[in-house]
Amino acid sequence: MKNGTTLKDVAHKAGCGIATVSRVLNGKGPVSEASRLRVLAAAAQALGFEFNETARALQSKRTRTIGCLVPSLVNPVFADAVQALQGEVQAAGYHLILMCSDYNPAQEDAILRMLLQKGVDALALTVSDAAQSAGLQLLRDRALPHCLMFNAPAQETPAYYVDNAAASARVAQALFDQGHHQTGFLALRFHRSDRSRQRFEGYRAACHVRGMADPVLLEVDQDQSDLAQQLGQMLRHSTRLTGIYASNDFLAIALIRAARTLNWSIPRDLSVIGFDGIEIGQLIEPSLATIATDPATMGREAGRHLLARLTSQRSAAPPLKGLGFEFRSGESLGPVRSDMRSTSRAATPLLPLHHSKTA
Repeated sequence: MKNGTTLKDVAHKAGCGIATVSRVLNGKGPVSEASRLRVLAAAAQALGFEFNETARALQSKRTRTIGCLVPSLVNPVFADAVQALQGEVQAAGYHLILMCSDYNPAQEDAILRMLLQKGVDALALTVSDAAQSAGLQLLRDRALPHCLMFNAPAQETPAYYVDNAAASARVAQALFDQGHHQTGFLALRFHRSDRSRQRFEGYRAACHVRGMADPVLLEVDQDQSDLAQQLGQMLRHSTRLTGIYASNDFLAIALIRAARTLNWSIPRDLSVIGFDGIEIGQLIEPSLATIATDPATMGREAGRHLLARLTSQRSAAPPLKGLGFEFRSGESLGPVRSDMRSTSRAATPLLPLHHSKTA
């Protein structure tokens, strides 16, 4: 340092310990963002120490950046996870680089390679198909700290997720308790979301155990501009169904809107259950029955895991059976009625409806 300045001088000026000053200037070890800024201000302004972030990265071979890849921020569950993740890594003096794949497997792989070229120190990610992801294999080959959010564990990658099969079994029980036996499952196409596939498989197995008919699979693309119109057509051709389980709340809400264009009443003519527990589901009428999850905990725990890996500290292993969930009752779930399969429901005309892109 200039003018014989010592670490002790910087620590005194910044109001912290010498160890904290050392961690900040060497780019090693956890430190809060507030402490980091105080140390840099003390070194640069009060003591004339010129600190260069790029030089520190070259010296430590660390960029102090953590990459994050999620399918979309339109669905609030991903936004909640990202915000919690950012809070954890920023408090430790790291910066988050956020990218979205738009549920596109090819774009997902390209983004992962770009983040590696940027020299990120670690990665938290949600991929289309964790078991088949070439990107996860690449991260393993590079021995780069990484973990999954929302995806179930695959390719020996730590994961913070919800057990989709167990959650879907709870949905099957809720519909069964209300007398539903002919049901459907509405989902993003499985090659875009392994979570949708796992929820369907878990739901189908649970229906079989309870003596319910196999659910009818209704697949859609999340980027269809005429999603509401297509959902309406699906409903017109699925009038024998008395309940539909949607793989996320956005699809469930879109389905309710489409049913209304047919002048159907929810849940009188059709029961609907979603997945995620986003806030708007409780604000609509009827309120949405759903599986409520905790995406903020996913992001927070993912951040703590990566920071522990980066600082060579022992980190708690993610729960083997996933994070908790709960079934949230809502007005969109009701009992089967004797007139649900009436010809009037099947003959209801389809009205046009403008609908925005959903996730």
